Amino acid sequence: MEPDILTGSVIGDEAVLSLEVFALSFISNDGVGLAREEFIISTYIQVHPLALLDYDRLKDPTVKAEIDRVTAGYDDKPQFFVDKLAQGVAMIAAAFYPKDVIVRLSDFKSNEYADLLGGRASEPKEENPMLGFRGASRYYNPRYQAGFALECRAMKKVRDEMGLTNVKLMIPFCRTVEEGRLVLAEMETHGLTRGENGLEVYVICEIPSNVVLAEQFAEVFDGFSIGSNDLTQLVLGVDRDSEIVAHVFDERNQAVKSLLASVITVAKAKGSKIGICGQAPSDYPDFAKFLVEQGIDSISLNPDAVLKTTVAVLEMENVSQR
Repeated sequence: MEPDILTGSVIGDEAVLSLEVFALSFISNDGVGLAREEFIISTYIQVHPLALLDYDRLKDPTVKAEIDRVTAGYDDKPQFFVDKLAQGVAMIAAAFYPKDVIVRLSDFKSNEYADLLGGRASEPKEENPMLGFRGASRYYNPRYQAGFALECRAMKKVRDEMGLTNVKLMIPFCRTVEEGRLVLAEMETHGLTRGENGLEVYVICEIPSNVVLAEQFAEVFDGFSIGSNDLTQLVLGVDRDSEIVAHVFDERNQAVKSLLASVITVAKAKGSKIGICGQAPSDYPDFAKFLVEQGIDSISLNPDAVLKTTVAVLEMENVSQR
C-alpha cells in the first residue's frame, strides 16, 4: 500500500512538513502513490510561476512588493520557484527512498492559479474551470509553457542533481493520446526523457477517453494511476463540488466499476503498471477489495487509512486462500 502524501490540511512551514513526511515513512508502505505539487506551490512558493518569469514587467506595485517579501534573497525570481519546488519534492523522496515516489505535475484549475500572487493577470476567466485549462493541456500551450519549464527544471534537479531517482512523474487530465505525446516531447526539451536515468512517466486515468483508448495510452506512458474522483464525475456527469447533486456522486456506482475493471484488464494485458490514487479506497474498504480482485498493482491511501485498509485486504486474501 502507498500513502497519499500532502492531501490533508495545509502545513504551515517546511520544518513541520519535513517532520510529518518522515513520520509517515514509518507506516508500512511500498512508497508514495501521489505527491501533489499544488500543496508545495500554494504553501511554500505562493507565487504564480509566470509572475516570477515576468517579474520585471509587473505593473501592480502591491503584488510586486509581496513577491519581494516571499522571495527574499532571490534576485533570480524563477530560480526561487525551481528551488522551492525541488526542496519540497526532495523531502518526500528522501523520506521514502529508495521506494517509488510518484509526483503529479501541477493540476491547478485556472481559478486556483489565479489565487496565487500575480496569478490574476496570467489566467483566463473560465465558466467551468474543472473542465477547462488544466493538467496536460497547459504544459505545451504557449499560455503556460514557460511555467511548465520551471516545473521540469525542478524535477530534473531532484532526480539528476540530488540523486533522488525514485521520483517518478505523473501527468494529470490528459485528454487524448496525442496530447500525451505532446507533453512528453515538451518534457524532453527540458531534459526529462522517459526511460533516461530510469525515469518513468505515468498518466492519470481520470477521463473516459483514458479507458476507451487504454491500449494506445499504454504505448505512450509507463503505466496508469486511476483518479477515481474525476473519473466518477465524468462518467456520471456529476459536478463533485455541487452539494445539490452530491448524493449521486459515488465511486462504487456500477458504471464506474465497469470502467475500472476494463482499464485494469487492458493494463495487465499490455504489461503496464496500474494503481489508483483516488480517494475511494481510503473511504470504502469494500472498494479496495474490489480493486484487488481485479488485479490492480497498487493502491494509494490516505495515511490514516493505510493500516485498516491493508488489514481488510489481507483478510480478504486469507479467506480466498482457504
